[in-house]
Amino acid sequence: MDYLAMIRRPIATEMNDFVVLFNESLTHGDGLLEHVLSHIRKRGGKRMRPMLILLSAKNYGEVSEVTQNAALGLELLHTASLVHDDVVDESNERRGQASVNATYDNKVAVLVGDYILSTALLRVALSKNNEIVQQLAQLGRTLAAGEILQLSNISNQEISEDVYYQVIDQKTAVLFEACAALGAISVGVDPEEVEKAKKFGHNIGMIFQIRDDIFDYYDSKEIGKPTGNDMTEGKLTLPVIYALNHSDSQAMHTLAKKVKNGTINNDEIAVLVEFTKQNGGIEYAEKKMEEFAKEAQKYIDECVKPELKQAYKAYLDYVIQRNV
Repeated sequence: MDYLAMIRRPIATEMNDFVVLFNESLTHGDGLLEHVLSHIRKRGGKRMRPMLILLSAKNYGEVSEVTQNAALGLELLHTASLVHDDVVDESNERRGQASVNATYDNKVAVLVGDYILSTALLRVALSKNNEIVQQLAQLGRTLAAGEILQLSNISNQEISEDVYYQVIDQKTAVLFEACAALGAISVGVDPEEVEKAKKFGHNIGMIFQIRDDIFDYYDSKEIGKPTGNDMTEGKLTLPVIYALNHSDSQAMHTLAKKVKNGTINNDEIAVLVEFTKQNGGIEYAEKKMEEFAKEAQKYIDECVKPELKQAYKAYLDYVIQRNV
């Protein structure tokens, strides 16, 4: 089933307009900056976040110039954060494409990330909506705080599901939460409805990150993320956290500490990945996704216009079932 086509159907024209504006925002004549921006433009992506903003606006009213500037501001902020994250994580790839820092260097990546962030601020200012500006500014703060929390959690020897949720809440869920909220705010919806939309976005974001983390237990060229990459970076995600907390294996807990200390090797990561699969880690993570999905479905049933229900349901199904 082509979920992406179903999502785009009611917002096709608006998405085409968004892509044109986004590419214009990431264009800067000639020189090194243009070369790097061109590299980023080629990445493209599914545009899951702007699609949610446009759907949310359409659910409560009509997509306007205010909506588009909000969508541009958020997607540019997200793009800048990815460029910076690759520097922090020393990543060579981003979704199968060489990262900016790998293609150029860290200095260029940081400066280009700053340029894109400033462009995001310019775009959101053009919305002339103070609440949207505040939402995006707060989002930027939360994303940075989430990254710092994740870094500090690496040295924390406690293997905690609660801390895992705190990290992904600030790293990913908040992005989707902001998307659903910005779309609603852009058409002047009252605060109570905005809160309902935010809750839907939060549930979508939690599912999105858990699915992303499950990917790390399997090889996939499309994802561009080798098995155990999170562990190489010192991160323990939900599947292995569950498996460890439901096992008395001292050997596996010792390997988990080596992940945290940054001393684990590839063979040991393979052992920990297999242990996770054999001890219900993947099934548990999928069960948690289903719990968030039930809450998201409740919003679709109660708050989404009949003509948009199929697109919203396709969005939810895609986030759960995606393989890239």
